[in-house]
Amino acid sequence: MKQVPQVTFYTRVRDESVGGENPFKWELVGSDKLFANKRVLIFSLPGAFTPTCSSTHLPGYEEKYSTILSKKIDEVYCLSVNDAFTMFQWSKHLGVKNVKMLPDGNGDFTRLMGMLVKKENLGFGYRSWRYSMVVNNLEIEQMFIEKGLSDNHPEDPFEVSDVNTMLKYLESKLEFNKKMQN
Repeated sequence: MKQVPQVTFYTRVRDESVGGENPFKWELVGSDKLFANKRVLIFSLPGAFTPTCSSTHLPGYEEKYSTILSKKIDEVYCLSVNDAFTMFQWSKHLGVKNVKMLPDGNGDFTRLMGMLVKKENLGFGYRSWRYSMVVNNLEIEQMFIEKGLSDNHPEDPFEVSDVNTMLKYLESKLEFNKKMQN
């Protein structure tokens, strides 16, 4: 199995000791803290506030968050090549309470995953290709990558990185593990 890249994510976390109107502080979080000794689901998308990402992709995972956790997943992360402030405002705008937002503002993680693409044809610059994966103790257990991975792809496919495809995989993995135990 391939390991996820070792990078530092620049995140913002609530810190009541900061006080004032903006009770947040920077927290640098490494891949180890997020993925070591855990089984997590990550889905990555082109950008905050974009149509498919806002209407279907993120809301789907948010809606089925509890079901996902019941499939032996410790946490669910939404990753995008956006900064922490944008990711926070987007989650606030959508009313996201469960899925954790993971800003990859520099695109380091996305680039090392081989998923960084130019979206200059849309005026977006560099963005993440749409995909989802299960990471089990830093190793990629399963990955669903949308077809057509390339720079300036004229379409934004959304067929295999959705929550229902992921849930089918997680359920089949549970069934397989039960059969192996019997």
